[in-house]
Amino acid sequence: MRILGVDPGLKATGYGVVEFEANRIKLLETGTIEPRQKDFIQNRIKTIYVALSEVVDQHRPDVLVLEKLYAHYNHPTTASILGHVRGVICLVCAQKDLGLVEHSVKRIRQALTGNGNASKLQVRRVVGQALGIDENKLTLDASDALALALGYIHLHCRRL
Repeated sequence: MRILGVDPGLKATGYGVVEFEANRIKLLETGTIEPRQKDFIQNRIKTIYVALSEVVDQHRPDVLVLEKLYAHYNHPTTASILGHVRGVICLVCAQKDLGLVEHSVKRIRQALTGNGNASKLQVRRVVGQALGIDENKLTLDASDALALALGYIHLHCRRL
């Protein structure tokens, strides 16, 4: 089974593709999509759409795991902006006939670290250990995306 985790963001969208087979997890690709900050919003969203479509076409995942939208009352605009990015991610899933699963950050962090309030750095450390890679080579957005993929395996396939 191939799982694509996506951590949506307009400045940086992290992604990570892992394969889970015979109780083994293999990292296929991870990275960060970073649209030009000076571009208009529609061009930034298009950049994310095109790049994510290419990742899906290349790796043919079975499911995409997307971070659930969390809106803090102090930052209502953030939810609106993230909604645009999440919309194109959902569109990619619909166009590619790809299953979509959403999980909250707390649920994923609880599954991986045992602490739903773990920091991004703690999550990155666990992700690096689970995949046997140097955590310092992962951006926080990419490690969050990989955490979604690993969390999916933990919650739906087996315990890590």
